[in-house]
Amino acid sequence: MADLLAPGHRGCAGCPASICVRQVLDAAGPNTICTNATGCLEVMTTPYPETAWKVPWAHSAFENSAAMASGIEAAYKALNRRNGTNKKPNIIAFAGDGGTFDIGLQALSGALERGHRMLFVCYDNEAYMNTGIQRCSSSPIGAWTTTSPEGSCSSGKTQRKKPIAMIAAAHDIPYVATACISYPQDLKAKVKKALSFDGPSFLHVFAPCPTGWRFPSEKTIAMGKLAVETGVFVLYEMTDAEPMKPIVTVKPKEFRPVEEYLQAQGRFAHLFKPKRDEVTLKRIQEDVDRKLKWVGLKP
Repeated sequence: MADLLAPGHRGCAGCPASICVRQVLDAAGPNTICTNATGCLEVMTTPYPETAWKVPWAHSAFENSAAMASGIEAAYKALNRRNGTNKKPNIIAFAGDGGTFDIGLQALSGALERGHRMLFVCYDNEAYMNTGIQRCSSSPIGAWTTTSPEGSCSSGKTQRKKPIAMIAAAHDIPYVATACISYPQDLKAKVKKALSFDGPSFLHVFAPCPTGWRFPSEKTIAMGKLAVETGVFVLYEMTDAEPMKPIVTVKPKEFRPVEEYLQAQGRFAHLFKPKRDEVTLKRIQEDVDRKLKWVGLKP
């Protein structure tokens, strides 16, 4: 099947958002309608009068991709009742971490609570990349951003990354999963599973950003793998049959040191030079260990 996101868009070299969308649409197929919050993905794929989307697509405001998808799903229900039909296209809402973790959280929570049959996909590049690499609640401890700069009074972002998948799962929806663009088969399997449920599902996709994270553009896939291999990002799924009980889908044989992941990115360079920031490095390792313990990968 041909790609449902055309090449030649204006994404940066190595852009993870386009990789994410291609994998999601490849699994979903052409019987799909997409909404897309303002952000990198929207800006780079739809510069007027062009579009890279080969499925029906609608641009929402930054905060309401989930609300727009809810409206589309409700409209199909009404049309089916009136016409005696049973049309159920895949309805997928896309948003970056800013449009999911922060600005879009209220609309997302409402859509999940109401039970709309839709899949919400967050491509998480851990900052507001489209508007200047500002800090987001998705940004991890110690990360440099333009609004959490390193310096004599700061070691980057001081707060933990918001556990967005756990927040979604707390709504008792049918399906929640994490995925990474570096593991396409795992991601596509989760998309197909998510779309099989008659209710809302949520997919949190790890999307390493060369521009904002300061690593070479040809290393995007390797960076995603390194995140999983160090335990920084864990791939799992949860269903409402056993809410808040993660089932790990990709288990590294042994975990690589977290510092390998940190040292590969310029946004963490200040933690090692001109001297090691042992306090922040310890916090990062403790945060990783805590998450691994929660999913059962560490005693």
